[in-house]
Amino acid sequence: MAPVEHRAIADRNVEAILGAAEGLLLQGKPLNFSAVAAAAHVSRPTVYSHFADRGQLLSALVERSVRLATDAMQAAEPGRGRAADALARVVSVAWEHLARHIAIARTVMAELPRDVAHEHHLRVEALLEELIERGQARGEFRRDLSASWLATSCLGIIHAAASRVASGDLESGGAVDALERTVVDLCIGTHPRRKST
Repeated sequence: MAPVEHRAIADRNVEAILGAAEGLLLQGKPLNFSAVAAAAHVSRPTVYSHFADRGQLLSALVERSVRLATDAMQAAEPGRGRAADALARVVSVAWEHLARHIAIARTVMAELPRDVAHEHHLRVEALLEELIERGQARGEFRRDLSASWLATSCLGIIHAAASRVASGDLESGGAVDALERTVVDLCIGTHPRRKST
């Protein structure tokens, strides 16, 4: 077998393994190498040939979730046009990827070194924060809250929507509509601050 063919097969196996691991993790099923191998339709030795232990598998899984989320966000062109329109596009296109990333990050946080898991998560949050900062600089978004806090809040809302969809309380289409309005309104700050009495 030619080296190029061998590399292509290896890449397909890694993607199948990581996809299977993500599915097991999000379904709350045991994430052991036997279960991953069965779900990916590969042998256990194949899994071990790519990942020496559970820690390596989890780290690669988080890295993959970051890549898919950031790719989806970039595909929505966050730097184009009005910040509010760009934020709505990002949420509409990328929310499911972002929700999966958040769920995976929270699940593996206890098993990976905190700095490693946090670094992966920050790459996703930084893209959203950059978009919000652009809106603040142009006077489109509120400035009484930091871009960092608004980005964190947006991700929290996205995770809440994913939970509602997973439980059957909200349809996916309805989630997109609700997310666009909620996240954009949060960043614009359409309601006046209530004065303390």
